Amino acid sequence: MAACLVKRCSCLLREATRLAPAGSPVGRLRLARVAHRALTASAPSHSSHLSGPLSQHVGKAQVFTPYPERQEVDSLIEKATQPEQLLELVAGSHCLHHNHAALVLIQLSRLLSEKPADRTWLLQDARFQQLLHLINSQITAIWHGTLVKLLRSLYALEVPAASKELRSVEQEVRWRMRRLKYKHLAFLAESSAACMQERGSQELLAELLLHLERRWAEIEDSRTLVAILVKAGHLSEPLMNRLEDKCLELVEQFGPDELRKVLVALAAQRRRSVPLLRAISYHLVQKPFPLTKGILLDLAYAYGKLSFHQTQVFQRLAADLLPHMSSLTSSEVARCAKSFAFLKWLNLPLFEAFAQHVLSRAQSIGLPHLCNTLLAFARLNFRPEQEDRFFSLVHEKLGSQLASLDPALQVDVLWALCVLQQVREAELQAVLHPDFHTRFLGGGSPKDQSIVQKLLHVNSSARLEHPEYAGPLLPASALVPRPAADRKLTPLRKELQDTLTGLLGSPDRGRFLVATQYGWVLDAEVLLDSEGQFLPLRDFVAPHLAPPSGSQPLPPGAKRLAFLCWEFPNFNSRSKDLLGRFVLARRHVLAAGFLVVDVPYYEWLELKSEWQKGAYLKDKMRKAVAEELAK
Repeated sequence: MAACLVKRCSCLLREATRLAPAGSPVGRLRLARVAHRALTASAPSHSSHLSGPLSQHVGKAQVFTPYPERQEVDSLIEKATQPEQLLELVAGSHCLHHNHAALVLIQLSRLLSEKPADRTWLLQDARFQQLLHLINSQITAIWHGTLVKLLRSLYALEVPAASKELRSVEQEVRWRMRRLKYKHLAFLAESSAACMQERGSQELLAELLLHLERRWAEIEDSRTLVAILVKAGHLSEPLMNRLEDKCLELVEQFGPDELRKVLVALAAQRRRSVPLLRAISYHLVQKPFPLTKGILLDLAYAYGKLSFHQTQVFQRLAADLLPHMSSLTSSEVARCAKSFAFLKWLNLPLFEAFAQHVLSRAQSIGLPHLCNTLLAFARLNFRPEQEDRFFSLVHEKLGSQLASLDPALQVDVLWALCVLQQVREAELQAVLHPDFHTRFLGGGSPKDQSIVQKLLHVNSSARLEHPEYAGPLLPASALVPRPAADRKLTPLRKELQDTLTGLLGSPDRGRFLVATQYGWVLDAEVLLDSEGQFLPLRDFVAPHLAPPSGSQPLPPGAKRLAFLCWEFPNFNSRSKDLLGRFVLARRHVLAAGFLVVDVPYYEWLELKSEWQKGAYLKDKMRKAVAEELAK
C-alpha cells in the first residue's frame, strides 16, 4: 500500500510539473499542495486506486492549464489607445488574473514609447503603483514570454532601479533562466541587455550572457543569431567566439542586411575574424542579391575599419556605388572616399565621380566633408582630371575658413596639399607660424608626435619645393629626429644592409637607418666619387642630418645616394603605385640632393642568391647615376 502511494505521488508531481508554468520555490510548494490534495481526495480505499488508469486521477488533479481562456479584458487591453483606458481597467471592477496585470503594463509601455514626457506622471499615478503591486503579488504565475516582455517594458518606462517591483521581476527572471527557451534569452539580449548595463543589473546581465554562451547550439535562425551578436556580442568575449562559429555555420542563410549588420558589429569591436570575413566576402561575390546605397556604404566602412582586402568585393562595391552617385550626400561621399582610402583601393571611375560630385556641389559642400575627401585623395595620391577646378575650390574654401578648423585637421589638410603639390605660401605660413605649432612641439602623446611629424613634412615641402617661400619655418630644435622616427628593421631592410655592407667593404663608407631633418628615414646612404667608387662619409659635410655634420665639401663629381626600401604596405592595393605619403618622401629626398635607389619588395623577392642581390644593387646605382648624368 505504501509503495503504491509513493509511486502515485511521484507520478502526480511529475505530471503537474510538466503542465504548470516554471516558477519560484513558491510555485513548487503550490505543486506539492496540489499533489497532496489529489492523493487525499482519491485514497479512501485501495480498490478505488486500482479501479481506473492513472491518467483519470491526473486529469482530476490537474488545476493548471497552459493558457487561460480568453476573456473580455484581453480585448480591452489590446484595443486600448490611451494610457487612461488601461489604468481604468486596474481601478475598475474587472478581474485581472496573473497575466492581465503584466499585459496592461506592457501595453502602457508601447503607448508611451513615443511620449517620453508622459512617463513622469505615469510613475506617480496611484493606479500605476497599484498595478505594480498587483504584478509583484502574482509574479510567480506570469508566463515566460510575458515575463521577459514585462522586464523590457519596466526598463522602457524608466521605473527606478531601486524599485521593489523591478527587482522582483529581475529576480524572477534569474530564477527561471534555465527553463526559458532560447528565443526568450535572445529577446532579453536584444531588448534589455543595454538597459541592464546602464542600470547596474550586472548579476542578471552576467547570468544572461552565461546562458546565451552555454546554449549557443540552440540558435536555429539567422535573425536570432545576428540580433544577439549585435546587441550582446561585445559584452562577452566567450559569447562572441561562439557566435562567430555559429555565423560560419549559418552564413548561407544570411541576407544582405544581415551580412551588413555582422560586418558593422565586427568593425565596431575591431574583431578581424578572418574565416568569417572570408565567408562573408564569398557570399557577397557569389550571390546576386541587390545591395542598397546604405548597405554599400556600411560594407565599405566595415572593410576599411577592419583593413580586410578582398579584390572582388571591392570591385563589386565600386561598380554598385557608381549608379548611386547622384543620390549621395556630401557626407556620404566623404565617408565612402575615406573608407576606400583606408583600404588603399583606388578605383579611378569611382574617385573621378567623387571629384565630380564635389565640383557639382561647390556652393553647398561643407568644409569638413571637403577636407575628408581631400585627405582620401592624398592618401592614394589621386589627382582628378579636372585638377585645376578641384583645387581652386579647395583653396577658395580654405582661404576664409582654414583658421576655423581644428588645429590637428589644419595640419592634416596642409600635409595633404603638400602630397598633391598644391599648397600655397599663405597656407604654409598659417601652420608654420610659431603661435600655431608651439602647442604641438612640446607634446609627448602619440597624437602630438604624429602631428609634429606631419609638420616636419610640411616644413620640408616649404624648404625644398618652394624656394620662393620666405618663412616662417620650424625652429632648429624641432628638426632633431626623435627615437620614435626610427624605422623597424624588417627582413627586407636587414637583407639590404647585409648585402650593401658586403659591397662597401668598410663600415665607414655607408650609413644605415639615417634619420634626416626632413622627417624621413633613409634605409641606407652612400657616397660615390666621379669614378663610381665608394667614399667614407665621416668627414664630408652632411646637411641633411640634424644637426648637420662634417666640414669637408664633397669632391667634384661626387654623388650622394639614398636607398629606399618599399614594402608591400607602401603601395596601393593590387598596384605598383606608391601611396601619397611615400611619393612625398621620395620627392623630398630627391629635392635634398640625393640620387634615389628604389628597392621595391616585388623585385627583391625575385633575387635568390647573395650574388644576385649584390649585382641588383650595383645595377640600380649605375642606373641612378646614369639618369642624373643624362639630365
